[in-house]
Amino acid sequence: MLSYQHAYHAGNLADVHKHALLAVMLDYLTQKPKPLFYLETHAGRGLYDLRGAEARKTGEAAQGIRRAEGWFDTAHPYARALAAVRTEHGAAAYPGSPLIAAYLLRDIDTIHLAERHPAEQAALAQVMQPHRVRVYHRDGFELARALTPPEPRRGLMLIDPSYEIASDYTEMPRFIGQITRKWNVGVIALWYPVLADARHEPMLAALDGAHTGALRNEVRFPPVREGHRMTGSGLFVINPPYGLAEAAVQLARQFDAGLPVT
Repeated sequence: MLSYQHAYHAGNLADVHKHALLAVMLDYLTQKPKPLFYLETHAGRGLYDLRGAEARKTGEAAQGIRRAEGWFDTAHPYARALAAVRTEHGAAAYPGSPLIAAYLLRDIDTIHLAERHPAEQAALAQVMQPHRVRVYHRDGFELARALTPPEPRRGLMLIDPSYEIASDYTEMPRFIGQITRKWNVGVIALWYPVLADARHEPMLAALDGAHTGALRNEVRFPPVREGHRMTGSGLFVINPPYGLAEAAVQLARQFDAGLPVT
């Protein structure tokens, strides 16, 4: 798990899917003048340079956000977050989910970010320094258990593991069950890769059975290179905010048709 570094994959089509829907959820949740709790279990470094050696080596951003950013009009919360990050950090900057949250959330909201990789955590702490957030060099699952149920009770947890080890799939239903028993009103968003060998399907079957009413949204795209196992991106959301289902359907159509997302 500690070997994973997202700089090689930042801005790919899975990021576009995950970050666009995260932005939609945060935009809706902040419409009420009540504070929010936000937590990420696997935060990464928060900010990526799409001109960097890692991004250029894989070319995933070129097939991802560089191709897709025209899908979103300027009023879309994902586009607003991208514009704010580029204004501050330059045209080649791409925000991870922590920075998207920092730009969309408000001073009354609290942000908690966990990252175990030492270099990634150090970079995250530096990037997030101007923002009102808590950055932890800690296992994200442990942090989530420790901080739930949160105060305030309204909020969102993003779970985005690397899936480098098999237990990331097998343990997820149990972990999410623990969190939802403690925090039954929280929006719990799990990102997962859609894989050619379907190893994600038993995890999703268990989650579907345990959490009726949850939203499951998947988009498909060609493998980024020969032999690459990921053929799509999925998001499983418990207590989905109003309007997310429609936004997810529209985004899935966008992946197929290339029409603007409003």
